[in-house]
Amino acid sequence: MKFTNYLICTFTALILVLSNGCAVTHDQETVGAYIDDSVITSTIKTRLFDEKSIDSTSISVETLNGNVQLTGSVKNVSQKNTVESIALKVKGVRKVKNDIVIR
Repeated sequence: MKFTNYLICTFTALILVLSNGCAVTHDQETVGAYIDDSVITSTIKTRLFDEKSIDSTSISVETLNGNVQLTGSVKNVSQKNTVESIALKVKGVRKVKNDIVIR
């Protein structure tokens, strides 16, 4: 199941890149960096979806040059730390800025 979700997210990221004509955005230097960031974002979102203790729909993930920004809301500090931990474990992540609020 987890592998299937990973493949779906990776395929979706690839489609998004190709549908944009491989345009480089967000001041990224290469198309490769854009693809890497898309894969990082998709992987984090997939892992958050697999974490049943967290409402992954309330978390937004943005990646730029390997730097991840997390926004949204969770129920407690433990969930906030879990989301950050999940992001930090993804290959290619350089730094995580955790702007998640506790509701």
